[in-house]
Amino acid sequence: MAHIHKEFLIDNSPENVWAALREVGAVHRRLAPGFVTDTRMEADTRIVTFANGVVVHELIVDIDDAARRVAYAVVGGSLAPKHHHASMQVLDATEGRSRFVWTIDVTPDELVASIGEMVEQGAHVMQDTLKAAAATTDR
Repeated sequence: MAHIHKEFLIDNSPENVWAALREVGAVHRRLAPGFVTDTRMEADTRIVTFANGVVVHELIVDIDDAARRVAYAVVGGSLAPKHHHASMQVLDATEGRSRFVWTIDVTPDELVASIGEMVEQGAHVMQDTLKAAAATTDR
């Protein structure tokens, strides 16, 4: 099983970043617009459409307000690995910023390169989106 771990800082408060992450059915609006083009919920499953055409069905395993953590598992779609479990968590950082931690376990190992590339792209979009959201909130 391969492991992908991505951490980055966001120039926005943990409360604001958590509010965006927690809204699991609005990834395409609140967290990664343009990178994710559509998100819809069917019961506890989130169907995510990415700009590159990939569609995944993600079972929302947990939304933990105290830990500011969302856990999910890919259970279907056009990219259906043998196993894919991930979590995203928002932590306090210095000077009103947030530390975003994204952890993914996936098999087969051959998927690590393509998923890792999507994680890098998604991280950049989230940083830009949430920084812009902070600038709008500060006005």
